[in-house]
Formats: sequence, C-alpha cells, structure tokens
Amino acid sequence: MNPIAVDAMGGDKAPDEIVRGCLTAAGEGRQVVLVGDERRLRPILDALDGDLPIVHASEVIDMHEDPGRAIREKKDASVSVAARLVAEGSASGFFSAGSTGAALAAAAFIIGRTTGVKRPAVASIFPTGKIVLDAGANLTVRPEHLVQFAVMGTAVSQVYHGVDAPRVGLLNIGEEAGKGRELEKEAFALLRSTPGVRFIGNVEGRDIAGDATEVIVTDGFTGNVLLKTAEGVSRALYHMLLEEVSAPEYQEALATLMPAFLGLRARLDHESIGGGHLVGVDGVVVIAHGSSSRVAVANGIGLAADAVERDLVGRVTRGIEATLAAP
Repeated sequence: MNPIAVDAMGGDKAPDEIVRGCLTAAGEGRQVVLVGDERRLRPILDALDGDLPIVHASEVIDMHEDPGRAIREKKDASVSVAARLVAEGSASGFFSAGSTGAALAAAAFIIGRTTGVKRPAVASIFPTGKIVLDAGANLTVRPEHLVQFAVMGTAVSQVYHGVDAPRVGLLNIGEEAGKGRELEKEAFALLRSTPGVRFIGNVEGRDIAGDATEVIVTDGFTGNVLLKTAEGVSRALYHMLLEEVSAPEYQEALATLMPAFLGLRARLDHESIGGGHLVGVDGVVVIAHGSSSRVAVANGIGLAADAVERDLVGRVTRGIEATLAAP
C-alpha cells in the first residue's frame, strides 16, 4: 500500500498538530507523507526528532476562500497536491483537516468521481457506530441522490462494521411510509427496489442511539445539523454527569469509577474516529474537523488506511454499477 498523503497545512492547529498526529500514525505502523511548505514542516520534524517524507506545496487554501475558485487558481495548494498524489497513484488516499469545501473540490476535480456517481457524499461515523450520509457535502439533493448515498453508505458499513448486508434507514419525521417531504416520499419508493441495499424504511433522529440500523441517509444540510447536534449533546451530557458525581458524597465512588468515565469520554469524542469518508470519488479521502488535534489526525489517517486495505472504493464502485444495471 502506498502512503496516505496528509494536507499538513490544513486546519486550525496546522502545521504543528498535524505533524505530531502524523508521527503518531507512523509510530502505529501507518505509511504517511506530509504535503505542505517544507520550510515550515522540516523544523517541526527536526524538533520532534521525526523522519517523514515531505512533498513540497507552496500554497494554502484558507477557510474563507471560495473552494472552487481557489482550487482553480492555487494549483500548488497543499490539498490540491495531496489529491494529485492520489490521482497519480503515488498515494493510496489523503487526509485533510482544512477547508471542507476545498477538500471536496480537490477530490472531485483532481481525483474524479466514481463512474455513475451523481454526488459524492460525506459519510460520518457517529460515536454510536451509526454511519450518516450525507453529513454536509450536498445541502440540497434529489431522491436518486439519496439512493446512491444508501449504496455508498452500505459499502462504508461493510468496511467499518464488517457486516455483509447492513441495514439502511431513511431519516424522516416519522416511521410511516407516507411521512416527510416529497424528497423522502420519492426516495422511500426508490429505496425499496434498490439492489444491494437492505432498506428497512424510515427512521427518526432518536434512532442514532438505537439498534435498528447501521446506516442512515439524508440530505447534507440535515445530516450536518444532526452531526453537530449530536456532538454538542454528547459533550453537554458528559459535563452534566461529571457535575452530578463531583458532589462530596460521591468522591470515594468517583475515584473508583474514573476509568469508566474516561472510557465514556473517549467513546463520545469525535476525535476517536478522526474524520468522515468522502465517498463517490476514485480514491480514499478522509475529511476532518478544522479543530482536529494530533489524536484526531492519527485516527483519521488510520481510518483512511483501513479503507484502502478493505477496498472501500472498489465496494462503492461495484455497488453503483449494480444499481445502474438494475432494470
């Protein structure tokens, strides 16, 4: 397997935290290549006594820039160079905590979409293990896009959960078949006859924490709101729990239970996953939060490497081909 190319200049804590995360991933046996300004990256590596290959990129796309325009104008941007390494076959995938829009544009324009895919989507893995897509790439969609999200989400679940036929639910305001907007109603009818998708019907937001399904599909606006809401609620619940058990009468018990609380915190922390898969492009791409720390970076690189080893792109391609071939 070729290395995972990392956009070392992307993210709120770049490049220092990105480099540190890459060193952690390398220490765990992952092959990594840094992409960015070598004049800034080399001193960080030297100070950390690290030894990772660097592919120089002289430009950076900032969060406030228009992604499409920036990709066209900044040919030597770190995210573009990372995507180019994947397109050329020098890297097996790429990871970025920089501008989500820029990563999406670089993947779509430079790596290219999977044949037959109308809209690539971000598949986010929730702390409960649920895979939700789209988590922000497409704010408005059509019913046929949701069908393809279901196909691609099935492939992600096969890789991540290791199940042959993961259950797929359509996010809605009720479980009945007639619920929702015309988008959900039409998508429901299409999903019932989609080959290779084990469609179980409508699911609600509360099913993020249930056991009814492995994959949930929705539009990118709703999916991103769901993702950010879940992250906020999990943080709030954890802090509320700590406040309750910090009372003096619980101190002795708290000392005993602290390992369990730390384990819960790790399970709820989105950085334990590291990022979301951008599926529907001809290469493995993992997109992370801009605030990602070295922990998230290392885990995101691992997520990308696992997807390469388990042939995520091939699974998506075969799933889409089967859908297109269906009568």
